[in-house]
Amino acid sequence: MESGFSKYHGTGNDFIMIDDRNESFPLDKHLFVSHLCDRRLGIGADGLILLRNHHDLDFRMIYFNADGREGSLCGNGGRCAVAFAYKLGMCGVTARFQATDGVHDAEVVRPDHIRLRMQPVSVVKRYEDHCILDTGSPHFCTFTSGLEEMDVYGSGRRIRYSEAYKEEGINVNFIQQEAENLFVRTYERGVENETYSCGTGVVASAICAALNDKTDKTAFRIRTLGGELSVSFRRTGPDTFDDIILEGPATFVFSGTLSK
Repeated sequence: MESGFSKYHGTGNDFIMIDDRNESFPLDKHLFVSHLCDRRLGIGADGLILLRNHHDLDFRMIYFNADGREGSLCGNGGRCAVAFAYKLGMCGVTARFQATDGVHDAEVVRPDHIRLRMQPVSVVKRYEDHCILDTGSPHFCTFTSGLEEMDVYGSGRRIRYSEAYKEEGINVNFIQQEAENLFVRTYERGVENETYSCGTGVVASAICAALNDKTDKTAFRIRTLGGELSVSFRRTGPDTFDDIILEGPATFVFSGTLSK
């Protein structure tokens, strides 16, 4: 059987996008998904996303990590899903969709630039040298210097596979302050490597930066190896945040056909 796919690029992350409104894609074929995401033997991507119909919303998003397992929310993937849905005519310039962590609203600023509303954050665990919070996926955030030269793979992997996190896994973000902006590099579970960007990771990093700075700043421009993203939010309490917006480009790369 053959089906079409499109590849999208979302600020450092590549995603295989599949229109699965007929629900023909095999959800349990983990090796097939990991093969498609393999950068040497497959199409090459950080994850694979299915778009399916939803009875009340514009669509349902199903996300698979590059290891072939169904994953938690991917922020950059969510922005790409909206861009793909807009191209397919599944939504207009505003969209509501179901993801693994709940319902999201989004705005198509341009066909290749998406503004995505994230779920509120109600718990931030603060420690002396890091903080932990869930922005649709769990994140470990720590501030550092010399980030350009840092071994993010080695340092991130040690934390991700430490005794506390080795079972469930955690994404690890290293944050460097740059004047009014942030520079973030992320080791992602599921990919099990550093990625050029992580949407939920930059959201987590911006929130931790606001807590770390002890200021009223609620908007950040964040540089990643894959490009720049914007994050804004409203503080509703000492460690609670709402109206969280992740914004940035989501560009179509190419389309093709795959055999199953």
